Amino acid sequence: MKIKYFVVFMLVLILALGACAPAAEAPVDEQPVGDGSDDPCAADDFGCAVIQPGQTIKIGMSSPMTGPYADFGIDAQNSGLIAVADAGQVEGFSFELVAEDDEGGAEGGAAVANKLVADQTFVALAGPLFSGATAAAMPIYEAAGIPMMSPSATAGFLTLEGSRVFNRLPFVDPIQAAAAADFMFNNLGVRNIAVLHDGEDYGRGLATSVKDEFEALGGTVSAFEGITPGEADYTPILSTIATQSPEVVYFGGYNQEGAVITNQMKAVGLEDAVFFGCDGTWGADYLAQTGANGEGSIHANTRAPEESDVKAAFDAAYLSAYGVGPVVLSPFSYNSYDAVTILTNAVKSVAFLDADGNLNIPRGALVSEVRGTSGFVGIGSYSCDAIGECNVEGPAFEMIVNGEWVVLD
Repeated sequence: MKIKYFVVFMLVLILALGACAPAAEAPVDEQPVGDGSDDPCAADDFGCAVIQPGQTIKIGMSSPMTGPYADFGIDAQNSGLIAVADAGQVEGFSFELVAEDDEGGAEGGAAVANKLVADQTFVALAGPLFSGATAAAMPIYEAAGIPMMSPSATAGFLTLEGSRVFNRLPFVDPIQAAAAADFMFNNLGVRNIAVLHDGEDYGRGLATSVKDEFEALGGTVSAFEGITPGEADYTPILSTIATQSPEVVYFGGYNQEGAVITNQMKAVGLEDAVFFGCDGTWGADYLAQTGANGEGSIHANTRAPEESDVKAAFDAAYLSAYGVGPVVLSPFSYNSYDAVTILTNAVKSVAFLDADGNLNIPRGALVSEVRGTSGFVGIGSYSCDAIGECNVEGPAFEMIVNGEWVVLD
């Protein structure tokens, strides 16, 4: 019996001593642990896009590809495809343009953004083209660390939102509005204008600025009205405007509605008033829809870039590929090419190969590289400021004469 108790005692003692002994060490992970300062991906705010062999580096484009504003998106895609072809490769990896249809609106802009950011090989966006789509999509790209370079979104407030990722190449609406008001008041010598807009971010904002600028010069804005986009009959509002006998009907919006307004002006007593459009109304579609009614109308447009080898090569490539020259479908052919080129150049500056042969693109570094664009010379010349404005040049104004666009002095 004593032996039995002794054995039990020893077993209890052994178990107690085992409980007090230090635990066995877990296997050591051989990966170095640090603050990430020696690893660009670990140190980057948004990490890295990892492009594996056989994959492409995707540059997105968000624009209207269908509907009444499709010419803008088709033109941007045409220019972007030439740009990615000209970009060549980085460390053996090719670029790919992924053009998505946002229909030019806020809902479409957000939908395209959500689709694109779900693809980890998507690294930068040339767009969106329209301001409403841009405003809706910007927070999505901001959260994902995707740099944006818009060829044409001009609403003044877009760069005042504190965005790290949004940048743009066109002149902005406040500059366009001031130039348009000055041109009407001083060059055309008019003192009474009516102002219409389409109610969207771009059109309403531009029209409001034109009204304010024209009144500041001493002119009279006898009407300031919004229309509903997509309608076929604006004669009721035009008839009301006609009672004020304006010398100019200014419109902030796009070609579809601008053409309808132009075609209906003569029928309501506005045959002596000049239709004055913006960069959103300029283009081949307006010419086609208005015909003789468009004669004498005036529109803002981007200034023609200086002649250069880059421009000549682009012009030839565009004509050869699409059977029509650039800056026919929309004013933003050159901007679209330069926007994509700026983005591909920035990728080349920050990308590196890892030990497995993958191409790593630090997203935060890419955002900073795009915002830091300085002294870029493509078809145009651009340097971005601290909030992403890369162009402070104002518009040119063009009149339709014998069915052709003629630049006014």
